[in-house]
Amino acid sequence: MRCPYCLNMDSKVLDSRQTEEGASIRRRRECTACGKRFTTYERLEEIPLMVVKKDGRREPFARSKILNGILRACEKRPISLQTIEEMVDKVEKQVRANLEPEVSSGTIGELVMDYLRELDDVAYVRFASVYRQFKDVDRFIEEVQQLRKAEKYVGEN
Repeated sequence: MRCPYCLNMDSKVLDSRQTEEGASIRRRRECTACGKRFTTYERLEEIPLMVVKKDGRREPFARSKILNGILRACEKRPISLQTIEEMVDKVEKQVRANLEPEVSSGTIGELVMDYLRELDDVAYVRFASVYRQFKDVDRFIEEVQQLRKAEKYVGEN
């Protein structure tokens, strides 16, 4: 494995652990040249999955895009990176469980919003405002009001 700091090709594994879902192995490594430590993830190569965008374009499924979107939504929120990684794992697992060669970007976005709604209201509204492309403040307020109604309904039961 190439060191991300000095690009040396030799490193030693310090620790290996399965992720909670068992879908990948996390390895903590140390470069034999510069001594810096870094983490790698070993995953089973999956069947190619295409994402159908809103405009009809198709592109390969990229786990990193989901991770980046969630990270932006959760910025400065009390949510650990591990929790975010687990959420991305769940979304990817659900998408791949359909065994379809294509999935719409809308399906992925809705899954992410479902998980964020349960996890953190602020992160949910941030993600929804970008995903649903709120055009004005009224649409933003409407989404927050729907979130509050849902919370009151859950609290009454």
